[in-house]
Order: sequence, then structure tokens, then C-alpha cells
Amino acid sequence: MIAINSFSSLLISTEHLTIILLVTASVFIVLIGIAIVKMYKLKAENKRLIDSSPYKIDETYKDFTEGHLYENK
Repeated sequence: MIAINSFSSLLISTEHLTIILLVTASVFIVLIGIAIVKMYKLKAENKRLIDSSPYKIDETYKDFTEGHLYENK
């Protein structure tokens, strides 16, 4: 009898299990939300730093036919 009573005290009811799973899921949802917000903030800061970089590559079109290998008339 003692073994049966000690075993039944270790069982978790479905209500307790549901509460534990809801708390765990909500903690992970909060952590994922924080990570998404930080990702967008870092992306915006990276864009700002790239735009203000003194080593920014000028990507305008340069006519390469003005060199000495081509005849200019």
C-alpha cells in the first residue's frame, strides 16, 4: 500500500501539465519577440553605418570606353 500511495503522489494532473506548458510557451514567445526586435534594430543601425561610411563605394556608371585602348573620334 505504501508503494502505491507514493507513486500516485508523483503523478501530475493534466491541469498542472497544461499550466506548465503554457508558462514555458509564453516565456519562449517573449524571448523570440525580443530577438526579432533586436534583429530589426541591428539591421537599421547597420544600414545607417553603411550609408555614413567614408569608404562607401560609388556605384555610379563610369564609361570605360574612354581608355587608351579604344579610338575616340
